Amino acid sequence: MTPDREAGGPHDWRLPWDGGCRCGRVRIRVTAPPLVTMACHCRGCQRMSSSAFSLSAAIPAEGFAVTEGEPVVGGLHGATRHFFCGWCMSWMFTRPEGMDWFVNLRPTMLDDPSWFEPLIETYVGEKLAWAVTGAPHGFATVPEEGAFPALIAEYAARGPRVRKVSS
Repeated sequence: MTPDREAGGPHDWRLPWDGGCRCGRVRIRVTAPPLVTMACHCRGCQRMSSSAFSLSAAIPAEGFAVTEGEPVVGGLHGATRHFFCGWCMSWMFTRPEGMDWFVNLRPTMLDDPSWFEPLIETYVGEKLAWAVTGAPHGFATVPEEGAFPALIAEYAARGPRVRKVSS
């Protein structure tokens, strides 16, 4: 382990992370740090999340597992699969079509999502005028595939944003 990856160091993600849906019937575990974090302003995400945008953390597929329960496919039921708890209907994660190397996790499904900050915003042309996330990068739709290596490298260099809870 390099010094900046040691426990408690500036790049310590404190993995694994556990999480679950609202009712707790579906549980997940994350064992790899996110590649990049996002807020999506597309109308589809607005409707599926019943909010101004959806949040996601791109987790390497090998670092993501459902540990309890059986999520169901919802949303549009197309090639891109949106997974929900079949009981409480929480939108938990998405497996994007043709991008099997990562899972888009809704970070609020984690037991502790306090570290989350979006690096990029997508579909900013569809965003509600008042919706502000603070993400440093915005894209009209999604970044070109060639932009992802630099975004992933930037996100890795930033490291986790651990919030200190004041007492």
